Amino acid sequence: MPDANKSTATKPGSRVRELGLVLPRTPTPLGAYVEASEAGPLLFLSGILPVVDRKLSVTGRLGENLSVEQGHEAVRVAAMNALAVAQQHLGDLDRVKKLVKLSVVLATTEQFVDHAAVADGASDLFVQLFGTENGHARIVYGVQSLPIGTPVVVEVIFEIESEFQRSVSNPGGLDAPGS
Repeated sequence: MPDANKSTATKPGSRVRELGLVLPRTPTPLGAYVEASEAGPLLFLSGILPVVDRKLSVTGRLGENLSVEQGHEAVRVAAMNALAVAQQHLGDLDRVKKLVKLSVVLATTEQFVDHAAVADGASDLFVQLFGTENGHARIVYGVQSLPIGTPVVVEVIFEIESEFQRSVSNPGGLDAPGS
């Protein structure tokens, strides 16, 4: 079994396969927006929900009817959906160089204080894919409510390889000049 936290130069798409992960179908936006938008070397993803088979995997609020463990798993599901959105938008998950920033929004009670433990559901997954040396910035918010009763929303910003960088580093079998 592969070491889940090993440092590796393996690209994220290959690492997903190594870990035996299967990316889900991409979620459908809930409004008039797109799930992904590129700006230079950055890919911004909209808020991603913990959707499985077009339904929320769990509903509720942390500290009320959901445990830290349930929240951790919901955040992991949302992070997997974020990877699926990136793959669909880019055509190849291997264009992702690193996770720059992770924002996690949680529906919580006023008394809930375990935000970091819940957000680790996404951070742990991204460390498995990108390694510990490619750390990411993170913020976690607790709020009163979120759209359609979701307990979590994950937003990510990835650094990506441009198509030009990709073609220069891996010309894909093009003949060398003069051959």
